[in-house]
Order: sequence, then structure tokens, then C-alpha cells
Amino acid sequence: MTEIAAVTIDCEDPQRLAGFWAQVLGVAVSGDYGQYVFLESGGEGKPTLAFQQVPDPTPGKNRVHVDLRADDRPAEVARLTDLGATYLTEQEMGGFAWTVLADPEGNQFCVVAG
Repeated sequence: MTEIAAVTIDCEDPQRLAGFWAQVLGVAVSGDYGQYVFLESGGEGKPTLAFQQVPDPTPGKNRVHVDLRADDRPAEVARLTDLGATYLTEQEMGGFAWTVLADPEGNQFCVVAG
């Protein structure tokens, strides 16, 4: 059996970005190894987010992104922008709507209604 252990995000400042995502997800940093920072997984069998320092910026839109589910999407979007996320756009397809945001280093992610 194969399962996802972590989703790793390349970044310039892994401690700063891990701190942002730890607040977003309500988890703690489980390991800080300088160039690599890991968050708690949030529960048995759930993947963790990891942050890896890389010397070059991401050119353009990231190809993999995180989707968050929230009971109150507008309230969660407001909370996330207060934490440092940047609002980008609203999207809708077939009655399904989501908000696109960017984290402090510009990595895009979405918030969907739960």
C-alpha cells in the first residue's frame, strides 16, 4: 500500500512559511531542521505539510496546491487574510464555488465550503 506522507512546498523561508501554515491548520511545527520544517500531521493517516528551502523562486503558478475545507468560507477567507494570505479570486463551476488565495510566498491555495 502506498499513501501520501507529506506534501512539500519549496520556499525561501521555511520557518516563516511553516509558521503561517501552522496557524492556518491549527497544528504545531513537529521538526525544524534548518532548510526543512515539518508540521504535525493533524491526525493518524493524514499527510503533513513540509517546507523545503530552495535558492530559486517558483516561476509562475505552482502546479500542486492545497485545498482547504471550511464550514464558513467567507469567515475563513477573512481569517486567512488576517494571518497574511493574499486574496486572488473567486471561482465557480457547476454550483461549486471556491476562493483562491496565496500564502506569504505566493503559493496559491483554495478554500472550499465544507
